[in-house]
Amino acid sequence: MIADLHTHSYYSDGYLSPKDLIQAASKSDCTHLALTDHDSVLGLKEANEFAKLSGIKFINGVEVSTKLNNLSLHVVGLGINPKSDSLLDGLDTNNRHRVERAKKISEGLQIAGIEEPLIEAKKFSKTKNITRTHFAQMLVKKGICPNVQSVFKKFMTGNKPGAVKGEWIEASEAIHQIHEAGGLAVLAHPFRYKLTLSKLKKIIISLKNLGLDGLEIVNSFSTTEETYLIKNIADENHLLYSFGSDFHGWPNQNIKIGGIPKFDYGDNLILDRL
Repeated sequence: MIADLHTHSYYSDGYLSPKDLIQAASKSDCTHLALTDHDSVLGLKEANEFAKLSGIKFINGVEVSTKLNNLSLHVVGLGINPKSDSLLDGLDTNNRHRVERAKKISEGLQIAGIEEPLIEAKKFSKTKNITRTHFAQMLVKKGICPNVQSVFKKFMTGNKPGAVKGEWIEASEAIHQIHEAGGLAVLAHPFRYKLTLSKLKKIIISLKNLGLDGLEIVNSFSTTEETYLIKNIADENHLLYSFGSDFHGWPNQNIKIGGIPKFDYGDNLILDRL
């Protein structure tokens, strides 16, 4: 079994269409795949159709942008009903903010001397959704920064000109909406938030009290040490294990679909509940 429960298409900040994503998964011998676009379920129907043709067990997913005590966190919903009114209301709220955030990022980049950043970033999106990734890819293409990581460091973090705080829905709302949609809620990439271990544990306990079902214990960025640490935290809090590559598919990214470090997950897999 090769399962990847965290991937993206061009309906959020990925590069590939849902169809092409499924084809890439098939070439990587994936047996189970979840599409988890940021605050979007628009690609799920297409992905479902082509997964059936490819013999891949497909899982409806979404990655919801949330906040908890002013901290931005990503909560993945797995096994969701994409037509759930409750879930769609939350995603709509986030996407209205995303439009405003793109305008503010553009204004900041203009102040920094970038010409027509919003118009230029739109050229990198195949939908109306404009994310920080689209701005980053634009700046790399123009040769202003050598890679996506350097864009965030130079323009989009801290007090940099393109840094705009995310005004997302509360984590409690997102978890409730995922459950209303019949899904399970997972904290994505726990170590990407750059928290101390003690702070991370407190955040996870708070999320567990809000109904969190699982933790993403391994992804393409995980070190072996991080994987064992987060697995132990999951065990301490009786949370399920999830895993995924966080594949976006841009040509200048090295992450492979299904390319998740091998690990002895045991029998506490969220996949068994989907």
